[in-house]
Amino acid sequence: MPQVLLVEDDAAIRVALTRSLHDQGHVVRTAVSGITALSDVVEQKPDVVLLDLGLPDIDGADVLSMLRAVSDVPVIVATARDDESEIVRLLDLGADDYVIKPFSAAQLNARLRAVLRRTDRVDGNSGEGPIILGGLHIDTRSREVTVDGTPVELARKEFDLLLALARRAGEVVTKRDLLAEVWQLAWGGSDRTVDVHLSWLRRKLGESAKQPRYLHSVRGVGVRLVAPES
Repeated sequence: MPQVLLVEDDAAIRVALTRSLHDQGHVVRTAVSGITALSDVVEQKPDVVLLDLGLPDIDGADVLSMLRAVSDVPVIVATARDDESEIVRLLDLGADDYVIKPFSAAQLNARLRAVLRRTDRVDGNSGEGPIILGGLHIDTRSREVTVDGTPVELARKEFDLLLALARRAGEVVTKRDLLAEVWQLAWGGSDRTVDVHLSWLRRKLGESAKQPRYLHSVRGVGVRLVAPES
């Protein structure tokens, strides 16, 4: 059964969510502070983290950044702010999804299932082989990337974005399609989320928007991944 780390300092909410998640078939561990959550992720390696932003010791957004420095565990953020700038900020910090308070048990469980399905898919369980484009080698099973034989360290979302483009190499993929596939945001997402991750990805691949090698932007349409010309 999936193991969920619930990071919530409000006792009443923590008990209610724990009971609901148990009823839905999840194994639940709890943490009441950011420091405890960080330790639990490193030591226990949960399948997914449900992170409340209003923690007593560290701001939840800072906890998210710290989590991303030590783990690729999927993180769903619980936030009371339903505005685009806040959602974009959290996604850019590394959140995989979010729920707006108040949320129902059914909604939360659906988002947990979706995140766990995506994790299974991108971890190579589908049996997909490596993808090679010129000097770019993407191992879909180990999630390792090399460029001209040199390893490239990618964060999980950066790898997911690269893989989504590589699966459609040569095609122009719209930012809306990338938001839907990589971030599961079929609507309400911001192109800036894609732009920020593309910028990070380009830098790690040794290129820039002005001097692209693999990632070519098509103004007003999207992005195309191709092998560099000889």
